[in-house]
Amino acid sequence: MVTFAIMTEDAMRVKGPPQGHWTREDWEQQDHEAGIRYEIIEGFLYMSTSPSLMHQYTLKRLYALLGLPAENDGLGQAWFAPIGVFMPGSQPVQPDFVFVKSNRADILLDKHINGVPDLIVEILSPGNRAYDEETKFKAYQKAGVAEYGLIDPLGRDMTRYVLVGSAYEMAGHYYTDDIVNFSCLPTISFRLGALFDGAPDTTL
Repeated sequence: MVTFAIMTEDAMRVKGPPQGHWTREDWEQQDHEAGIRYEIIEGFLYMSTSPSLMHQYTLKRLYALLGLPAENDGLGQAWFAPIGVFMPGSQPVQPDFVFVKSNRADILLDKHINGVPDLIVEILSPGNRAYDEETKFKAYQKAGVAEYGLIDPLGRDMTRYVLVGSAYEMAGHYYTDDIVNFSCLPTISFRLGALFDGAPDTTL
């Protein structure tokens, strides 16, 4: 998946305002059926191309190992891209994986997630590392997302951050044989390597 901010010359090909002035209303006007993921952070439009098979396989396994058990246990709802998540400063972003605890289900309304999720996980691809590790990291931190995970299928590892005060602190770095556990879902755990086992195509 390749992510990029639209520069001035490219913006002429996308219907909307100049960079720095994009809003939720402008986002709603885009063609969301065209295979492009649109996100707005601090008024800047970002676009992503379709992800790789390995990226989608990892996401599918994450839902099977974490999202589905959480839903079956009545702990909350798991969602995955494309879905609009509207938070302060991010109007919207479309994270790979989102979890909202059941006691906060009131933010699930009007076709989107209108509030700050309890957990966001992004899956890194060669073309989007800086976007997820820097741009989105800062955006999620500022919005107050309590827990943020970054999965790297290439390195077969994951980094987990928790919000302490107003800043993220690393809470764990996991490799294939390590057991992963998120603070918002303390009763559910899985071996990190299970996210990648059996992938039919590991090309990123």
